[in-house]
Amino acid sequence: MSVPQSGFSPTTPHYPSLIRDGTVHLAACWSHTRRKFYELHQTGSPIATEALVQIRALYDIEATLQGLPPDQRRTLREEHSRARVEALELWLRQKLALLPFRARLAEEIRYALNRWDDLARFIEDGRVNLDTNPVERAIRPVTLGRKNALFAGSEGGANRWAIVASLIETAKLNGIEPFAWLRDVLTRMINGYPAARISELLPFPQSANG
Repeated sequence: MSVPQSGFSPTTPHYPSLIRDGTVHLAACWSHTRRKFYELHQTGSPIATEALVQIRALYDIEATLQGLPPDQRRTLREEHSRARVEALELWLRQKLALLPFRARLAEEIRYALNRWDDLARFIEDGRVNLDTNPVERAIRPVTLGRKNALFAGSEGGANRWAIVASLIETAKLNGIEPFAWLRDVLTRMINGYPAARISELLPFPQSANG
């Protein structure tokens, strides 16, 4: 199982509990990496500009893989993307060796290289996207309204609010109308739906009509 990062380091408190037993692997976000080089590109850095060109090539390949099954995406990424990712890593290491340690460009290159295994995760797992942009767009309404959570009344209330918000956004991502799904789930629960089978009601396509 892979979990996308959102610009955080695996050494921060966000992820160690997930990856500790080795069953979950992080997939870092290329959009965050690209954004750092873009900021330096705007200052006229030719190295940052070239990094953007090489990252853009990965996105161009991904554009041709949209809608394909994970196994097929993995095969085509091995064929078309792996060599580009390996070449980009080598190029970044060569450029890093030429830069002052405290230069901002050096810091941004180290940011990418320190996450390189996670950035390259998409090659070996066809389920992983290059970035977390779809997820971030989905949680933006929650982020913008997070001050409302201050009025949850208790930590338990806030936890329940977070669970409901996550389920609603999951329904949206899977093309399921949230209100209809929630009404159906609550109706079934009231009518005695077995607690041991409650996972069957999660808002995924296979359970939408269960």
